[in-house]
Amino acid sequence: MDTNKVEIPKRKARKYLPEDFTVTSWDAIQPFFRELEEREINSAGELRKWFQDRSELESVLSEDMGWRYIRMTIDTRDKEAKERFNFFVSEIEPNIAPESNKLNQKAIANPFLNELKAEGYPVMIRSMKTDIEIFREANIPLNTELQTLAQEYGAISGAMTVEMDGKELTLQQAADFLQSVDRSKREEAYRKISERRFEDNVELDSLFDKLLNLRHRVAVNAGFENYRDYMFKAMGRFDYTPADCDDFHNSVQAEVVPLLNMVAGERKDKLKVDQLRPWDKAVDVEGREQLRPFKNSRELTEKTIRVFQRLDPFLGQCLRIMQEMNHLDLDSRKGKAPGGYNYPLSEIGVPFIFMNATSTLRDMITILHEGGHAVHSFLVRELELSDFKEAPSEVAELASMSMELLTMDYWDEYFDNEEDLVRAKKDHLEQIIGTLPWVATIDKFQHWIYTNPAHTQEERKQAWLEIFSSFSDEVTDWSGLEKYKAYMWQKQLHLYEVPFYYIEYGIAQLGAVAVWKNYRENPQKGLQGYMDALKLGYTKPIPEVYKAADISFDFSRSNIKELMQFVKEELDKL
Repeated sequence: MDTNKVEIPKRKARKYLPEDFTVTSWDAIQPFFRELEEREINSAGELRKWFQDRSELESVLSEDMGWRYIRMTIDTRDKEAKERFNFFVSEIEPNIAPESNKLNQKAIANPFLNELKAEGYPVMIRSMKTDIEIFREANIPLNTELQTLAQEYGAISGAMTVEMDGKELTLQQAADFLQSVDRSKREEAYRKISERRFEDNVELDSLFDKLLNLRHRVAVNAGFENYRDYMFKAMGRFDYTPADCDDFHNSVQAEVVPLLNMVAGERKDKLKVDQLRPWDKAVDVEGREQLRPFKNSRELTEKTIRVFQRLDPFLGQCLRIMQEMNHLDLDSRKGKAPGGYNYPLSEIGVPFIFMNATSTLRDMITILHEGGHAVHSFLVRELELSDFKEAPSEVAELASMSMELLTMDYWDEYFDNEEDLVRAKKDHLEQIIGTLPWVATIDKFQHWIYTNPAHTQEERKQAWLEIFSSFSDEVTDWSGLEKYKAYMWQKQLHLYEVPFYYIEYGIAQLGAVAVWKNYRENPQKGLQGYMDALKLGYTKPIPEVYKAADISFDFSRSNIKELMQFVKEELDKL
């Protein structure tokens, strides 16, 4: 591929829907579902063509929904964008669900189904059977209500600002002060951010209660005792169980929390403080000003493209294409929804990256992370069906978290001197040690929440504090900050918007370290294994995708111990 010339991809010519078709109403969409439902299928070839036509329809609808979501999150104050998104959620999606169920049933009942043995079909058919099993008409309006309610979290969070040095800042912008060498400034920022979040704790608790109750109803309607068991089925977790998650929690507590204590103890000693406080966690231990890997979003984009280019020319080209197509919105602004994401756009196959960058190292890691997701979208772009492109989260997060580590040799693009470069690498490796306990905290908390659906707000708070404590270091002093600690879970948007989507980060973090270990041993082979795994999309079960990357799908205590030892060795080299 010529890396100096950017060729903007065109979406493939439609073979089923009219080229000029746009989503305006359910009445405009319904005839295509009806035709698929009524079509006669008399051979394996005709069945395959039927799947391809269905995939085209689903891709068009998915991409339309994607743009509505993107535009709403770019500015949560844009009433028209919100109305367009809500229209899809309330008027289109509830109608799609029963039609999709009918099409699943039609496919599963077809006598030629077992003749479709091409790569990807067995995995897709397995998922379709599960979808049929858990589908309930009564859950359609509940899921619509859940999606609408989940938006409220983004609106509440997006409206949060604090004043620092006479300026109104988003919480993301104010968090920059947590890296200030002035300890009083760090404390001021921490207290203001925490107090601003605390102001909305009653509203956020109430919102969560509504979500909890609706989710439990969905689970019971589908014949499950609780929402956790329902979600394991709904998310297609064929390759591990709640008991495996318990093992992950226990392994992290045994093997990673001691490392967390070690890092916190070293930080306390180097800062020469009597007590390590929460606002001491991000500042440089040697009193140097915080790292500034870039000045603005344009510079962040250009530097990241060069990093990707040096790792592999194809990777740089992916980001260059997104830049040319205006598929990047990276700046933090008032009214913008919190967080960051890579939204795969199914029909064009070129995703969109959204984030809230200021100028921090964390922002640099975020663009590398979301860039890994983006590359994944490009690598699966030519797969036959949309279902094949939608990799499960355990694979999707492997793509993103591995990219953070694979690019590390090229971070000199962001830093002018060796000292800053070493600082950045060390900070990120310590971050990995902190990530696994936080993932275990959030995941275990979710297991408790949904297997105890009748709990009170007070019981939820106590459960959070107990779980948080078991995965935290024993060095940090929280005295006087207890009220903030009790509601820290409310800052995790996944709990509100995408329940149970979190253990994947832990599983994928382990996989990413293993990918990086392979890359360290043989760069060419390690990178090729990573790319080969991602190209599979969801045409193979998760363990086989991991195997293609020459790593194991394993979060046992022994594997975690080995990988954390490797991380510690890399840290010691720095």
